[in-house]
Amino acid sequence: MLVLLGVALGARGAGAFLLHMASSCLLAPNSSLLDFQLTLVFNKNPLVCYDPDAQRYDPCDWGLLHPIATVVASGLNNGTGWVERAEARRWACRDLAPRVWATTALRRTPPQALIIASKTNNAHAPVLLTCHIWGFYPAEVTVIWLHNGDIVGPGDPPPISATPNGNWTYQTQVTLMVAPVAGDTFTCSVQHASLDQPLLVDWGPGLSLGLILKVAAATVTMVLGLSFFSVGVYHYWARPPAPGYTPLPGHNYPAGSI
Repeated sequence: MLVLLGVALGARGAGAFLLHMASSCLLAPNSSLLDFQLTLVFNKNPLVCYDPDAQRYDPCDWGLLHPIATVVASGLNNGTGWVERAEARRWACRDLAPRVWATTALRRTPPQALIIASKTNNAHAPVLLTCHIWGFYPAEVTVIWLHNGDIVGPGDPPPISATPNGNWTYQTQVTLMVAPVAGDTFTCSVQHASLDQPLLVDWGPGLSLGLILKVAAATVTMVLGLSFFSVGVYHYWARPPAPGYTPLPGHNYPAGSI
């Protein structure tokens, strides 16, 4: 039948052609089968469509190829072979859908998150914080910014648009322009169906130049103090005993000190 179709299309001057049969399963949220579609496609154009309720093939091209589609549909309905093939695909779709659904739509993959800071030209908000969230499934995710523990912006955040990664996971990002000061903490809080608690990622501004110098000076002072203390302890224990002193058993002074 398909060979005859190719010959007929060639006789009409169709030239090179690609003919294939495609089937699809439309599922409900509970994984039950909503609809089954099987289509004979010619050069990306649906030619003949299978009606699962009537268990028959019908022409679905109403243009130039409609006469050929009518002939092909009649040929596929002549006998039970092609109808049985379509029904076998429909039953396979019904049986395989719950297993595929369990490993895809019902699975939970937790997200990962990272905050990256960059400079802006805005004097009032010189830092742009971008929270990157990736590797999560399903796609629904909620992201909230916190400043020193308080929610930034409206209490009810808008929906986040996630982008598919191509490996059954999703990614997204949210931004926040800030004017941080020393001691500030900005937190990206990610809520997802795979998490019992929100995923929290913190970011804080680096130390100012004056504070860095103070920390460096305190560190040098502490190191010098420990050094002098160590030298003093060593000289104390290495000094020779007083005249007439008899060392206790096991107390050995450095050679030459007695």
